[in-house]
Amino acid sequence: MDPKGQRVKLNDGHFIPVLGLGTAVPPEIPKSEALEVTKFAIEVGFCHIDCAHMYRNEEQVGQAIQSKIADGTVKREDIFYTSKLWCTFLRPELVRPALEKSLKTLQLDYIDLYIIHFPLAVKPGEELLPKDENGKLISDSVDLCHTCEALEKCKDAGLTKSIGVSNFNHKQLEKILNKPGLKYKPVCNQVECHPYLNQSKLLDFCKSHDIVLVAYGALGSQRIKEWVNLNLPVLLEDSVLCAFAKKHKQTPALVVLRYQIQRGVVVLAKSYN
Repeated sequence: MDPKGQRVKLNDGHFIPVLGLGTAVPPEIPKSEALEVTKFAIEVGFCHIDCAHMYRNEEQVGQAIQSKIADGTVKREDIFYTSKLWCTFLRPELVRPALEKSLKTLQLDYIDLYIIHFPLAVKPGEELLPKDENGKLISDSVDLCHTCEALEKCKDAGLTKSIGVSNFNHKQLEKILNKPGLKYKPVCNQVECHPYLNQSKLLDFCKSHDIVLVAYGALGSQRIKEWVNLNLPVLLEDSVLCAFAKKHKQTPALVVLRYQIQRGVVVLAKSYN
């Protein structure tokens, strides 16, 4: 932690705020919501914004950031912005163009953290989820070590301050860490993490290599049928959690966020109300 107690130092010397705003939205939520929610979040003190090309709302999130800079609420250096390299851009020659496209969409000169969204390469092209006639994703053959080398060049070019990964298991992380000629270690691994999926072994592995674990889904898995069994219990309705929150006169959501921060995990929260 830095002296402010609100940020964690990354292995490349930069600092990441311990609490961030997640901006992934279900398809039924209008993109305009991302603009209004991000503006409101910045107004109430959020300075860590987590977005991605795959979310298809970087334009609106970027507009919100520009709006709050223009009205004097924040300066660019106050904002920590994360974007993600989507699976169709993992070929090394596609990495920098993908980042530059996000920067243009966001109207930013640089981003603070650029991470590989998933350790899975799929067929390059306009479609984000290209599928064959059987409805299966069309994979691509890419060595992620080469993708990381392209990310390193983006960092050297000043397009992003830090680089990292997301949804990697410890073996996939090891492959990157053991890469001959590794110039920059990933600063983070962003994964789903909450009391029902506490990722304790992965957290220990990341800590042992000075990699920060960033938790998405921190208030529980997204309640969409493609992602989770909807018959499973809802985290924020858990009886033990609710009793604990009541005892300490807090909300269940605040308890689970505090739980992560006390473990040294950077946590992303998401809300559209």
